[in-house]
Amino acid sequence: MTSVRDSVFSLLERHGMTTVFGNPGSTEMGFLNDLPGGFRYILGLQGGAVVAMADGYSQAIDGPVLVNLHSAPGVGNAMGSIVNARANRTPLVITAGTQARPMQVMESWLTNIDATTLPRPAVKWAGEAPRPQDTAATLARAIHEATLPPPGPVFVSQPADDWAADVVDAETHHLAERRVAAGTGLDPAKAARVVEELRAAESPLIVLGAALDTPEGWENTVALAEATGAEVMMAPLESRWSFPGWHPQFRGVLSPSIAGATAQMSGYDMVLVLGAPVFRYYPYIPDELLPEGTRLLHITDDPGQAARAPMGDAVVTDPVGAARVLVEATAGSGTVAAGESPEPVTSHGPAPLHPTDVFTVLAEVAGPDLAMVNESPSNFNPLLTCWRPSRPRSLFFSGSGGLGFGTSAAVGVQLGMPDRPVLGLLGDGALHYSVQGLYTAALYNVPVTFLVLRNHQYGVLKWFGQQTDARHVPGLELPDLDAVKIAEGYGVPARSVREADELEAVLREDLETDGPRLIQVEIDRTVGVI
Repeated sequence: MTSVRDSVFSLLERHGMTTVFGNPGSTEMGFLNDLPGGFRYILGLQGGAVVAMADGYSQAIDGPVLVNLHSAPGVGNAMGSIVNARANRTPLVITAGTQARPMQVMESWLTNIDATTLPRPAVKWAGEAPRPQDTAATLARAIHEATLPPPGPVFVSQPADDWAADVVDAETHHLAERRVAAGTGLDPAKAARVVEELRAAESPLIVLGAALDTPEGWENTVALAEATGAEVMMAPLESRWSFPGWHPQFRGVLSPSIAGATAQMSGYDMVLVLGAPVFRYYPYIPDELLPEGTRLLHITDDPGQAARAPMGDAVVTDPVGAARVLVEATAGSGTVAAGESPEPVTSHGPAPLHPTDVFTVLAEVAGPDLAMVNESPSNFNPLLTCWRPSRPRSLFFSGSGGLGFGTSAAVGVQLGMPDRPVLGLLGDGALHYSVQGLYTAALYNVPVTFLVLRNHQYGVLKWFGQQTDARHVPGLELPDLDAVKIAEGYGVPARSVREADELEAVLREDLETDGPRLIQVEIDRTVGVI
C-alpha cells in the first residue's frame, strides 16, 4: 500500500513543487521528517517572512510553490503576506498543520479551530481532507485552484495524524498525471475588431498590467504598440512591469488617483486595458472616471475584475494569449513611426543624497539583468526617472499596498533566479516588516543585495497626509533605526554610506558577491509620491 505522505510527495514532484518554504512546528513534523531526495526546505523565522519569500520565488519561477506553516498561530502571523500574495496573483499552496483528528473534538492544544475559515477571504480557496485518504486529492485540487486564472494563494489544513494512513490506490493513481488548463486566446474576429479600433483611433493608449510580465507578454505588447501606433502606460500600483521602460512609445505609469488618471487619459480616444484591473485607485481624489469621448476596452483573466470595473466593456480571457492573437490580427500592417526614446534623469548631489542621486548611481551600476524588489513606495516615481526595467521579471512590488513583502520576497526572487543579480530596494521602515528574511539569506548564502534608504520616517504616509490634509499623525518618525546593526545580528555583512562615489563603489562590489549584503544609504527627508 502507498501512504498518504508518499502519495503527496509524488504529487508535488510531478508538479515541480520540490522547494518547500516553511517554519516548522509539532503539527507539521510528520510531513517534514526525512524529506525525500530532490526536495529542499527553506527555513523562515516567522510565517509572514516565509510566505513573502515563497511569493517572490513563485513569481521568479512562474509556477506554484508549497508553503508549510504551523497551525493557527503560523497562519495568523502570515496573514499580511497572504493578503499581499492574493493581490500579487501568486499561486501559493499554503498548508498548515492542525491537531490530530481524535484531539480536535476537545479543542486540544494547537487545534486550528474552523481552520478553513481563518485565512479567508485572503485565499482563493480553502479546504481540509474529509478523511486521511483524501489528502492527495485535496492538495491536487489546491494546486489547480491556485494556478487557474486568476492565480492566487490557496490554503489546506492538514491534521497531524493523517500522513501514515494508507491511500486507496484506485482513487488516487490518476491525480499526479492530471493537468488543468484554461482557455488561452481571444476570438480572432473580436481581435480584428479591437485592432481596427486601435488603428482607427486618432490617439490610442494601451494600459498594461502585471499579467503580461512574461517573455511572450513583453514581445507581443511591444509588437502590438508598434503595429498600431498606440502609446503605452503601466496601470497604477501593479505588482509587476510589462513593457520596456525606455521604449519611445512608453508614457509612464498611470496615476493611482481618479482625478490624476483621468487627466492622463485626456486626449486619448481609445484605451485598451490589458491584464490589469480598471483601476487600482489610491488615494480618493474624485473626478470623472473617463474623459469625454474616450472609449475603454478591458481584457482580463479575472471575472471579478471585469464585473467590478466602473467603466468600459470587458472581455474575460487570458491576457497573454489575447495579446498574441491581437498581434496576429495586425499581420501585414507594418509599424507606425514612434517618437524619441526618453532619457534617464541624472543627479549628483551632496550628502545627504536625494533619492534621485541614489537612483542615478544605481542606473549607472546596474546592468540589464538586474531584478528589483521594491518596497520603498515613497521613492517609486524618483526611481522611474532614472531606472526602468528593460526585460521581463525585472520589477516586483506588493500589489496590496501592505508592507512586509520586500525584504523576504527579495530572498525568494534570488532563489528563483540564481543567474540574475537581485536588489531589494527597501525603506528603513519597510525593512522591519519581514526582517527575518535576512536570516534566511545568511543561512543559505543567498547572493541578494539589500539597499536600505534611510530617511528616518514613513515617507509614504507623510505624502498621503499631504494629499488628504492629515499632516499631524503620530508615529511617522523613525529615529535611530540602524539597518546595519540589525543585518549584522542576522549574519548579513552590512555597511552604511553617505556619498554618491562611495555608494557606487559599494554597489559594484556587492552586486557581484556570492552571498547576501546590505547597504544602508542616508537620504534626505524629501517626501515623494507613488
